[in-house]
Amino acid sequence: MLYQKPVEVIPHVFSAIGATAPPTYENSGHNNNLSFIVTGEGVVVINGGAAYGLARALHDEIKGITDEPVVLVINENGQGHAMLGNNYWAEQGVPIVAHVDAAAEFAAYGPQILENMKRYNRDKSEGTELQGPTETFEDVYTVELGAFLIEARYLGPAHSPGDIVVWLPRQSMVISGDVAFHERMLPIFEHTYTAEWIETWDTAFEPLGATYVIPGHGHPTNMDQVRRYTKDYLVYLREQVGAHLEAGGGLEDAYYVDQTPYTHLDTFEELATKNAGRVFEQMEFE
Repeated sequence: MLYQKPVEVIPHVFSAIGATAPPTYENSGHNNNLSFIVTGEGVVVINGGAAYGLARALHDEIKGITDEPVVLVINENGQGHAMLGNNYWAEQGVPIVAHVDAAAEFAAYGPQILENMKRYNRDKSEGTELQGPTETFEDVYTVELGAFLIEARYLGPAHSPGDIVVWLPRQSMVISGDVAFHERMLPIFEHTYTAEWIETWDTAFEPLGATYVIPGHGHPTNMDQVRRYTKDYLVYLREQVGAHLEAGGGLEDAYYVDQTPYTHLDTFEELATKNAGRVFEQMEFE
């Protein structure tokens, strides 16, 4: 069910890179990155996966790499591809950690998220049941295993409620989740507040100074690339919409503000107009 098998990004840190397209039967909903750290004292998995079978497939790959047991799962947010595989990990007796806001999001919308997954995944959804995190945190959740200090950090509002990053300070690596994008256009949801996301980036994400970035979607990269396609895109789109507002433009035309510098990104066709409309609706009342 995995879109791609895990690759070793830096020593002992692996990621199974998902499709940058929307979730489909063909990609099994594996359209985000499923990462794990082989610490020497147990494996820490980042993201439960979009289905029971997908979590099991990831575990099978982990078993082929190491004899160490999985000792912790961290959900990067409350979306389906982060949490719908949780019940597989719970069956293995593995603790599951998420931000309190992500847990609340999944508790509120989990049934709808599960039904949406079943529609596209059909038989591949077999075995998937709703399972939230077994433990939550508000600011930082820290675990030290082997050579790794692993910090799950809530940096502030970003893409969706309870978005966190996993920071490995000794390796200068951040597993950024949906705080950072680069190969696919980021989606702006109704609850994505772009001004706050930019502030989180400037005050908390950028100061990490990470050398290596595993984003929520797309291949491992660096800070320059995710800055270019996350913060810089948000700033650019707000500038375009702001100019449209100053010129007296309305929502109907706001959908078509210029976004040509980003047309090469995956999911541009699906998301660009929606993003512009949502930014217009936000900025109209700022």
